Amino acid sequence: MVESHTTLHDRIKTSFDKQAFLALIGAELERVEKGKVVVSCKHRNALTQQQGFLHGGVVSSLADVSCGYAALTTMPDNAEVLTVEFKINLIRPANADKLVASGEVVKSGRTLIIAESTVTDENGEKVIAKMLATMIVSPMK
Repeated sequence: MVESHTTLHDRIKTSFDKQAFLALIGAELERVEKGKVVVSCKHRNALTQQQGFLHGGVVSSLADVSCGYAALTTMPDNAEVLTVEFKINLIRPANADKLVASGEVVKSGRTLIIAESTVTDENGEKVIAKMLATMIVSPMK
C-alpha cells in the first residue's frame, strides 16, 4: 500500500517514526529538504562506551540514517531505500552534549544513490565523523 504524503518532511517523519531503534537511542529528525536530511541525538550515559564517549555504533547509526533519508527524499513515494555499503571515518571521540548528522545526496540514480554524512557536535564546530554510503532503491512493502 502506498501512503500519500502532503510534504517531503511528512514522508520522512512517517518513516523515521517507524524505526524503533531511533526511538531507543533518542534520535530526532531536525531538518528535511530534497537531497538533505539532518538528524541528531543527545548524549546519554546509556549510549556511551567504556571511556564515556558516545559509542561508535551510535555515531555510525546517525550518519547512516541521515544518508538513507537524504537518499529517500530523491525517490518517488512508492519507493524506499536500503543501505548496501558505507565507509565511515571516526575522526575524533564523540564527546559532545549532542551529535548532529547532516546527510546529503552526492548522486541519485534509478537504482543506486550515493550520499555522504558529516557528524558534528551541536555547534557544528567539531567534526566527529564522515561517512560515504551507497543506498539501493527498494519497492515499498
